[in-house]
Amino acid sequence: MRDFRELKVWQKAHALTLDVYRATKSFPREELYGLTSQIRRAAVSIAANIAEGAGKNSRPEFARFLQIASGSASELEYHLLLAGDLGYLSSEFCHGLSEQVVETKKMLSSFTQYLGKPKTVGAEG
Repeated sequence: MRDFRELKVWQKAHALTLDVYRATKSFPREELYGLTSQIRRAAVSIAANIAEGAGKNSRPEFARFLQIASGSASELEYHLLLAGDLGYLSSEFCHGLSEQVVETKKMLSSFTQYLGKPKTVGAEG
């Protein structure tokens, strides 16, 4: 079991979630239960799945939650594209958030691969 707050990938995902909440504050009111809710839910899901996985007792279980987080990141990536196409986000702001999502996905992928490797034991046992 790990403290998820110490994981760089969780820190990145949490910062992304905060940025997403700030960005969606200005969305049209009629989107509150539509796109705004979907975008926020996908962003929260990334960090929440990392945190939940960190609480598991095995590397394969943790890796499974990281894969779920990665799926949520892909979903968020699409929702941001849609928000940009609908004019709810400026192209510059949309691009910045999308870059954060891509970086988070890369970190998730690397961490998932790391967890999939056999654990090596040092000389001290």
